[in-house]
Amino acid sequence: MTKTKVKNFEIAEYLSDEATMIEYLNAVLEEGDQNLLLAAIGDIAKAKGMKHIAEVSGLGRESLYKALSPGAKPRFETILKVLKAIGTNIKLNQISTA
Repeated sequence: MTKTKVKNFEIAEYLSDEATMIEYLNAVLEEGDQNLLLAAIGDIAKAKGMKHIAEVSGLGRESLYKALSPGAKPRFETILKVLKAIGTNIKLNQISTA
């Protein structure tokens, strides 16, 4: 019997262009799950390079990893800095309540 090595799935490897990153974030935002959103922002930060995102956002790498870890409760200011560093912003749309 041959052993098969299975590589852990790393979505950051598939986030190769801006359009894909934006689609991914929008899909996650629709879910409305804070932990999922933090994970998605972290995935994009990894795809762009954590060192680069830390430098652009003015956050330390350790702080960045901590803020985007599961169960974290980062400040809104931190999330805005990271979103700006990854080249995105927040746009609000009115939702139908009917």
